[in-house]
Amino acid sequence: MQGGERYNSISNFLKDEFGRKTVKLSIDAGFTCPNRDGSKGYGGCAFCSGGGSGELAASMTEDSASVSASITEQIGRLSEKWPDACYLAYFQSFTNTYAPVDVLRERFYAALDDPRISGIAIATRPDCLDDDVLDLLEEINRSHFMWVELGLQSIHDSTLKAMNTCYTVSDYDMASAALVERGIRVVTHLILGLPGETQEMMLRSLKHVCRRQVFGIKLHLMNIIKTSPLYETMPGYVPFDSIEEYVDLVVRCLEIIPPEVTIHRLTGDVPRRLLVSPEWSYKKRTILNAINRELALRGTCQGLAL
Repeated sequence: MQGGERYNSISNFLKDEFGRKTVKLSIDAGFTCPNRDGSKGYGGCAFCSGGGSGELAASMTEDSASVSASITEQIGRLSEKWPDACYLAYFQSFTNTYAPVDVLRERFYAALDDPRISGIAIATRPDCLDDDVLDLLEEINRSHFMWVELGLQSIHDSTLKAMNTCYTVSDYDMASAALVERGIRVVTHLILGLPGETQEMMLRSLKHVCRRQVFGIKLHLMNIIKTSPLYETMPGYVPFDSIEEYVDLVVRCLEIIPPEVTIHRLTGDVPRRLLVSPEWSYKKRTILNAINRELALRGTCQGLAL
């Protein structure tokens, strides 16, 4: 943590790593998921959008040339705001290790071979990391800056089953251990506010993840969005009654995260046109400002309760 910062933000980490502002370019590489194509199930995770939680990613790409075109298009839009930025290629939408290894290799290196790209982030499921994929990731990690994001969401298998994830916490434990053993940075996603979970259940999930030697954590605010299966089954579900309730929980979460773990997200990031509830969750800057203000008011910071 730097200066007056009260948590170890990934933006500050990357600025130290590369010497300047670093921006992720969100790429939809044209993959799907094993619980969408019938390999394990259909319909996708109940909380997931029709776009595989990648509505902010660039348009779907189908080959190495279109990966490069996607990078060019995004840098063109962002360079005026950040003319001297570094860029990471972020393979975000759906499951980005769910394809033959030769296809993965082609897509990943299409980004990494671009001289404008300083590293790569790969989002995936914990049950889509077989030995061949791990070998590829280890190869990339030896010569490039990289992290792998695992969508866990909860350690409670009853919740995972209800959300149709088609994986278990054991899958996550094995995947995270395999990545750490190969020296690969792991970023874990957790959702705060999943149906049926108490705040103590959410904190138990977080404590479990913090014992896995993770590089980073993403805390997502549970959003009900129009294109998710959850909206069809629970259209009136509201995970938190107010910003204040959510902020209180996030501050409690930060206090039990080891200070060396990088914080990649503290709320949701959903286009307002798709959002159903909480109706205030599109106010990302308001929520983050409230978290920072509450940390200061309590005189607390990341890791203080350990």
